[in-house]
Amino acid sequence: MAVDPSAPHVDLRPIGVFDSGVGGLTVVRALRRVLPAESVIYLGDTARVPYGTKSPRTVERYSLACQRFLLDRDVKLVMVACNTASANALSALASASDVPVIGAVRPGAQASVEDSSSQRIGVIGTLATIASRAYERAIAELDASAHVSSLACPLLVPLAEEGWTDGPIATAIVERYRRQLCALDSDIDTLVLGCTHYPLLKGEIERLANAITSREIRVVDSASAMAGAASALLGDRANRADSVGALNIFVTDATRMQELSTRFLGERASGFELVDL
Repeated sequence: MAVDPSAPHVDLRPIGVFDSGVGGLTVVRALRRVLPAESVIYLGDTARVPYGTKSPRTVERYSLACQRFLLDRDVKLVMVACNTASANALSALASASDVPVIGAVRPGAQASVEDSSSQRIGVIGTLATIASRAYERAIAELDASAHVSSLACPLLVPLAEEGWTDGPIATAIVERYRRQLCALDSDIDTLVLGCTHYPLLKGEIERLANAITSREIRVVDSASAMAGAASALLGDRANRADSVGALNIFVTDATRMQELSTRFLGERASGFELVDL
């Protein structure tokens, strides 16, 4: 029987999600699969993307502005669907928020530690995320015995945005990165997709990752891990009604948003509101 959404313990406020661009819509997609009744407010700071080329101080400033936008709309939870912001600004974001804040790094790190049987974990991400060593620190905090091999895969983001998620070009690029990761450690049994763009390439990555060894490589999708973390955190306060929650998307620049949002969200968005932070 469905939970009564009017029950006193259920928090009907929306979940807030922000990213530097459209990649965080994969987190919204995962949220709507795990918690379909929850209303979601998404903010993409598309006018200032990418955050990965900015200084940590600038990333923190941009991230705090994005979070303030969401808090002003009375969200019950802030999800930082940007690995760069999570790596550089999570502490400041948590200190400035009166609601829980979930970053992109910790859930993926937690899932990788739980999934790995050999404590040999691979992490792929953008240049900025890998340079921050955020996943290595998070995994070490959870399991000091884990051996982490990290590899920057910058070409995967434009592949995802252009929709080239399979075919010879995607295969060639993913295979090149697979060989580089294999050279770092051919014994990994778990691979973390440390970028919210990468779930669009998950099928191709899984297929080629499993060519590293004869063993199956478990691929951790950080977007799905974040959605699972949100569900666990909300617990019985989550809205689990039979209806589908509202989705409101705000962007700071609307260029290509209809095309890209459909690709990342997995459904056609009803519209976007342009805002100035």
